[in-house]
Parts: sequence; structure tokens; C-alpha cells
Amino acid sequence: IWACGVILYILLVGYPPFWDEDQHKLYQQIKAGAYDFPSPEWDTVTPEAKNLINQMLTINPAKRITAHEALKHPWVCQRSTVASMMHRQETVECLKKFNARRKLKGAILTTMLATRNFSGKPPLAARAAPRAALL
Repeated sequence: IWACGVILYILLVGYPPFWDEDQHKLYQQIKAGAYDFPSPEWDTVTPEAKNLINQMLTINPAKRITAHEALKHPWVCQRSTVASMMHRQETVECLKKFNARRKLKGAILTTMLATRNFSGKPPLAARAAPRAALL
């Protein structure tokens, strides 16, 4: 359910609830459940949607909404009356940037691995092997 809450957040505004360039700080944000609904992106998102996200991103799994409960949430069940029908170009643009960032990171990691594989150095596992095993 936690992952679904993160995905729902991203789908509604185009960026993740937790973000920091520093992986340690990012991890701390996630552990603390430190996210918010900043303006102006969240101004047009319904209170019901925010409520569902809050329940999905509850830190304590015992207190977190279940899948069954989430499917009965007003934002899911009463879509015609509570959901904003506004299609926001800003959200689409943010999603494109988020996806581009993800692809760039993957390309950089792939390049780093390829460079390591073709550098002539043995893989880390082979370099770390005990000498007795090589004899």
C-alpha cells in the first residue's frame, strides 16, 4: 500500500513525495514519512485524494490503510463527486521530467558498469577472491 501511495502522489502532481539529491537525506525523509502537499501543484487536488495518500503513506504498517479499505475510500468510490476533473498540463510536464530523470540515471549507471567491464580490470568479485582459491 505504501508503494501505491507513492505512485498515486506521483500521478497526481508529477513528482515523488520524497526527494533529495543526497541518498542519506532521502532515506531519512522516507523513514520519517516527511512529505507535504506544496502549492501550487496541490491546490487543485481534492482533500479526499490527500486524505487517501496520507492513509497510504502512514509509517506504521499496523495503522496504514489496507487494500480493501483503500478500495472503499470516498476518493475511489465517489469519483464523479469528489475528484477534480481538471487536466493539468503542469502535471504532465512534471511527469515527463521525472521520467527523463529516471532514464538519465539508468543510462549513467549502465555507462558506469560498461566502463568498468571494459576497463581491463577484473570484476570486483574476482579481485576480492582469496589467493588460496586461485592456486
